[in-house]
Amino acid sequence: MPVLAKILIASAVGGLFALAGGVILLFRAGWVRRFALHFTSYAVGVLLAAAFLDLLPEALEFAGEPRAVLAAALAGIALFFILERLIFKFHPHHHGESGDHHHALPALLMAGDTAHNFIDGVLIAISFLTDPGLGVLATFAVLAHELPQEISDFSIMLKHGWSHARVLWGNVLSSLASVAGALLAFAGRSYLEPVLPQLLGFTAGIFIYIAASDLMADISEEEFRDKTWHVIVLLALGIATIWALGTLIE
Repeated sequence: MPVLAKILIASAVGGLFALAGGVILLFRAGWVRRFALHFTSYAVGVLLAAAFLDLLPEALEFAGEPRAVLAAALAGIALFFILERLIFKFHPHHHGESGDHHHALPALLMAGDTAHNFIDGVLIAISFLTDPGLGVLATFAVLAHELPQEISDFSIMLKHGWSHARVLWGNVLSSLASVAGALLAFAGRSYLEPVLPQLLGFTAGIFIYIAASDLMADISEEEFRDKTWHVIVLLALGIATIWALGTLIE
């Protein structure tokens, strides 16, 4: 199968399948809230493992200068922090039900979600351009963190009065931005290929930031103290999943 086909399928499936959590929320809200902590804990393990066990090692293997890869990872962390504050400030990652979070209007949330999905598509394409196996792992990592995020998005939009149909189709269209991002990255591959190691490092930095800044903050809230072992086990399971997938793909 051509690389472009793999990239398009992965970006489309990754975006649309992540909607599963939100769709379940529409019909089984109590069940989703009960297990939201578990989804998020698993996503933390997947993202950290993908960054440290696959993306960074792959980047360092092909890089002529390891310092450049690590600098790119640092840039990914710093830049995504800035983007979240300036662009994605209407795109919260809180998944709890506590009342002290102030969410923006659904339309602004949708705009931030669309931009985030576009970036996810670019990251998937970059990984596939480096190695198809790495692309599979990156797609899985994107899917893992998008699943709890979509649950949060659906919940916020429903609370602000959007209908079930409007929430569903709005998020379906937003998820397709990942395909647009993947296509743009593939079209510009001649410019990207010389710096693929640095781009992989940059991707790893973004994954580390999402896991450590957003998702870990959610599962560390005081209300989840009695579920500490749930968090630890699911986080470890996420790491084990990426390790096992990496071993099978190699």
